[in-house]
This record gives sequence, structure tokens and C-alpha cells, in this order.
Amino acid sequence: MFKRSTPILASLNEAQTIAFYTQQLGFTFCTNNNGYLIFERDGIHVHLFRCDDPEAGRNMGCYIYVTDIEALYQEYQALNLIHPNGALQMMPWGLRQFAVVDNSGNIFYFADDKPVNG
Repeated sequence: MFKRSTPILASLNEAQTIAFYTQQLGFTFCTNNNGYLIFERDGIHVHLFRCDDPEAGRNMGCYIYVTDIEALYQEYQALNLIHPNGALQMMPWGLRQFAVVDNSGNIFYFADDKPVNG
């Protein structure tokens, strides 16, 4: 039934958000529809809406499941994007994950739910 999900998150500044998502997170910028921004990477889409409340992003986030979490972690670690409390680790609920916070305060958990030895 379900096929995919797309997060819709807050953006405090269009130009800074476009730069962050393309130059830091490695997404492709798709469109800006009157402040509504759409990005894509490897078939994953992220939408952001214009928001003036700097606290909004602190209440928003999403999980993105990935296949090569070590490579992505190294990519983002080299850019100093890893949240101070978000190092790659195995969580009690069975996900290997790490965290990144974007320029508007939205948190991304990048996770791999495949068994470590399988």
C-alpha cells in the first residue's frame, strides 16, 4: 500500500536553505514555488516551507533510511555536520543511526535497519 513518505519541514531563509541542502547535504534543488522548496537525493524528497519562527525547526525532523550508512556518515563528518550528540551508534530499538541538524534547526536521523552482521 504505502510507497514512500516526504517530510515537510521549516525553512527560515530560502537562500541559506538552498545552499545548505545542495552544498552540505548533497541534495539536488528541484524547485522554489513561492518559498516552498523541494530537494531530492537518491529518490528521497525533502520539502521545506517558508517559516519566520526560529523555534519551529526545533520541533521538526525525520528519519531517512539509507543503505551505506558508514559512507554517508563519513561524508557528513568530513563536513562537520554531525550533531554533537548524534554520532553513529546502534540504538536500543535496533537502528544504526546518526543525526544532522539543518540550517533551520530541523533534525535528520539517518538510519540503517539491516542487521550489522547480515
